[in-house]
Parts: sequence; C-alpha cells; structure tokens
Amino acid sequence: MIRDWRRVEELERHSEREALEHLSYGEALRRFGALWAEALLLNPEIGDDWEEDLAADLAVARAVNGLPPRA
Repeated sequence: MIRDWRRVEELERHSEREALEHLSYGEALRRFGALWAEALLLNPEIGDDWEEDLAADLAVARAVNGLPPRA
C-alpha cells in the first residue's frame, strides 16, 4: 500500500528524466511526432476546435486577473 504519494511522484519524475535525458533535440522531436500521430489515430478530431478547448481556461484566467468577462 502506498502511503506517501510524494515519494511515488519523485520516483516517476526521476525515472522520466533518466529515460529522456539522453535524447537529442531531433530525437525528442521525432518522439513527439510519433506520439502526436498516435493521438490522431485514437482521436482524429483532436485539435480541430482548439479555441473552444481553451475557452474555459481563458475565462478562469480573466477572472483570476480581475479582467471583465469576454463579450
């Protein structure tokens, strides 16, 4: 049973850094491209309506920063 999630999170961060630190920029870019291609296979509509996806985040950001709601 896991009692301290902070230790698990640190282990995951360390493991991820260790697994990815050897990648060059080009290798990392190719890995990103492959992951994006896989995401498109799983959901072909991903990214089609990115402005709508951001609408809620932008509304919260405006409220937090004391700006009026977007008209």
